Amino acid sequence: MARRATAERRGRGASDDTGRAEELPPFSHRLNDWFMWYVRGYLKRHFHALRLLDGPDAVPDLGGRPVLVYTNHPGWWDPLVFLSVGRIVWPGRMSYGPIDAAALGHYRFMERIGFIGIDPRSRAGAARFLRVARAAMARSDVIFWCTAQGEFVDPRTRPLVLRSGIAHVAAAGGPGRIVPLAVEYPFWTERCPEALVAIGAPLDLEPVRDRRLWQEELTAALEATQDRLAAAACSRDPGRFRTLLDGTVGVGGPYDVWRGLVARLRGQRFDPAHARRTPEEGR
Repeated sequence: MARRATAERRGRGASDDTGRAEELPPFSHRLNDWFMWYVRGYLKRHFHALRLLDGPDAVPDLGGRPVLVYTNHPGWWDPLVFLSVGRIVWPGRMSYGPIDAAALGHYRFMERIGFIGIDPRSRAGAARFLRVARAAMARSDVIFWCTAQGEFVDPRTRPLVLRSGIAHVAAAGGPGRIVPLAVEYPFWTERCPEALVAIGAPLDLEPVRDRRLWQEELTAALEATQDRLAAAACSRDPGRFRTLLDGTVGVGGPYDVWRGLVARLRGQRFDPAHARRTPEEGR
């Protein structure tokens, strides 16, 4: 209880150039646990699997430093995927991130699990984004997530165009790190799509660079991460990924009932997967 009470107090403030301070909203671990239980089941119903591109540095060490994760934005599912990845690969950190203020108005409870309402179409909204991002970058117990494109964009679109907000945060310097993360949702061999993510190498905010140089470096880093993920996605090889969450397999309904009955009559084990799965996937 003491840990939760400590974590749910307001974060330290950060000020913008006008001296205005911003604090991260209180975070409810209890409500977040319930929400993530729901999200887990929701993703399992709608995806074949949630997978992370594997490799020696698949999950970079955050080093106990403040972290901002910036991403591409291919679809509606992105926030739920980001929250799930954060909970699995970086447990113990609270996830915060901006959401359209109009959308947040329909789901007020989400303010208590890290969603911060921002008006993306106004200067006031842009200023508030900078304030809350800087407040997050003063915290080593937080991951601040941001879709850097600001709108839905196909993951294969090139050249990559990012909004300037992340570069402004980076140009302010500090002890934190910025991490690129790519996501896409291809169909492979099953009825449901795959949710694929790849994490790029962290970028340190020191030494301080000009905002324009940061814009170029951030764009190049995310584009390279997306290209790695695209190549792996095109291979359709689950062996190149770590499975973070198993989801829906098979066609379902009367068709799978009939297939299961035939398998039992033949004395065989029924596997509803359309394609042969690796031992790891079939466990």
